[in-house]
Amino acid sequence: MAASTKKTVPGKTKLRLHSAVLHYFDAVHRAGSVREAARRLNVASSAVNRQILYLEEELGTPLFMRLSSGMRLTSAGELLAHHVQLVLRDAEEVSSRLDQLRGLHAGHVEVATVEGLCAFILPEAIGLLARRHPRITVGVQVLDTRDIPGAIARGDAHMGLAFEVSKQPDIRQLHVAPFVLGAIVRPDSPLAVRRVSALSDYFDMPVILPKSNFANRAQLDALLPHAIRQECRRYDVGSIELMKQLVLRNAGVAFMTQVGIEPELRAGTLQHIPIDHHRKRVVSNLGLYAHATAPLPVAADALARHLIGVMGAGGVPTP
Repeated sequence: MAASTKKTVPGKTKLRLHSAVLHYFDAVHRAGSVREAARRLNVASSAVNRQILYLEEELGTPLFMRLSSGMRLTSAGELLAHHVQLVLRDAEEVSSRLDQLRGLHAGHVEVATVEGLCAFILPEAIGLLARRHPRITVGVQVLDTRDIPGAIARGDAHMGLAFEVSKQPDIRQLHVAPFVLGAIVRPDSPLAVRRVSALSDYFDMPVILPKSNFANRAQLDALLPHAIRQECRRYDVGSIELMKQLVLRNAGVAFMTQVGIEPELRAGTLQHIPIDHHRKRVVSNLGLYAHATAPLPVAADALARHLIGVMGAGGVPTP
């Protein structure tokens, strides 16, 4: 077979790209390999590879470095990746608005969230959405708080839910709701009868603290004296479910908000005692975030409205 004689004239590159090429390029970029991208797209690896080779020939430059560890973008690939992200986002917005005009109320929503929101707030909101808009589908990514802004900025998620997220240029806050930090104890604990408590009440008990991947850990470290953090018997746990189970087994007292333990609170198997620090309740802010400039698709906006409602009247809407 003769080699291709197609040439690209410098300064005259004319893109003739179609949606399949853009989606395949984006999938390889996100997956880091042709094989994984093909698996996610449910197509043959050869089809994905063929599209990438076509795109590189069309542009006259390599877009990926083929490494033993996977596919990594070249400088040209990084430039194209930014363009493709904008094109696909705009295409999704157009599709969403067309659905709205047709009254279909369909679409797909990707949400990035922390583990605790999966116990009540997120499933409650999705349930409300499903009853009103059964054609809308939802995908959920459970991430650490620090990874959620990046997922939104990259377009991996339409919106994210997380505690104590600092202001960042790539995301905007749709809503924030304050939740009180407290001690989690069994109902037979001597402290269970209290309506409020101080951290000093627990200094002689085993404590169960969230690991640093939880936003609340930084708040607790600021409240607990260094000597206490070093000397008291404690468990550092990276899972709300494990924290709950340790308390239920009388292994110690945990510190968190009510988010993530709603079922146990309703059942009466655990109790949440607000922490009083210098005569003030300690609050952790739960925020709902979206991309700073991209408008929410219709389906995502519908879920956002339900999430804001479930987050409760204690939330403070922000413009």
